[in-house]
Amino acid sequence: MPLSKTLEKYGIRKVRSGKVRDLYHWKNELWMVTSDRVSAFDCVLAEEIPSKGIVLNQIALGWFERTSVICPSALLSEELPLEIDLPEWEGRLMRVLPCDPLPVEFIARGYVVGGAWKEYLEKGTAGGYKLPRGLTYGSPLPEPLFTPTTKAKQGHDLPLDEESAKEIIGENYELLKNLTLELYLHGKSYAFNKGLILLDTKFEFGIREGKIFLIDELMTPDSSRFWLREDFERDKDRCPHYDKQILRHYLEKTGWNKQPPPPRLSEEIIKEMQARYKEVLARLFPERFEKVISLID
Repeated sequence: MPLSKTLEKYGIRKVRSGKVRDLYHWKNELWMVTSDRVSAFDCVLAEEIPSKGIVLNQIALGWFERTSVICPSALLSEELPLEIDLPEWEGRLMRVLPCDPLPVEFIARGYVVGGAWKEYLEKGTAGGYKLPRGLTYGSPLPEPLFTPTTKAKQGHDLPLDEESAKEIIGENYELLKNLTLELYLHGKSYAFNKGLILLDTKFEFGIREGKIFLIDELMTPDSSRFWLREDFERDKDRCPHYDKQILRHYLEKTGWNKQPPPPRLSEEIIKEMQARYKEVLARLFPERFEKVISLID
């Protein structure tokens, strides 16, 4: 039976497809199903990364469990109701409370990499914050920085200064800023003990009945930058990425102008992404890795 007919049978209605996740409505719940699609520079690529969706979902689920004492999430369950049989969604599903998403990407940075490094070279700042002289690529920041951006429906997210962010977020600005930094510090410490460096990450929050909830994904290789701790301690200038930066580097080397259509992915880069994403899951949440190993091998 086609998937559309199966969903109709169970009263599951598709709401939309995002770049990576498909959203469905069932009774009073929203269901997020993480696909194997991959995007970069605002384009969805033709190729998929086998099992990537399961790996991302399991990492996010592990973090939602660990961070619940800091901030509640919209997560209701990762299991299908007993009366619904959709084996193709095994390991990929989150059943969540509907929330009103805040139109901001809540970014925390702990190291001078990515856009922070470019800004530091040009202005000596990161996210508008003045930084000490003499920092090198990958240097830990004196303290983590809150550098929010817009959440663009199309095109690129844009940096927000404090005044603009306060206008959008409103009275919860300080609370959400503090939550962002506390969640990042918790994730950074936990990841470090598991042999990973969490360089930066982004969070998304939603509001329901006046309460704040973590939504979407959480500290995954799609929304964060990771290095291996042993690589960082050996030579931080030459650390391979264990996140989507692998793909960005590959695409930039092709000379692509970052306009559709994107170039094809080689078998080598697909396998490399697969292996590195799995490594992040295996280190962070080995019990979840063991649980889904039959689905991702």
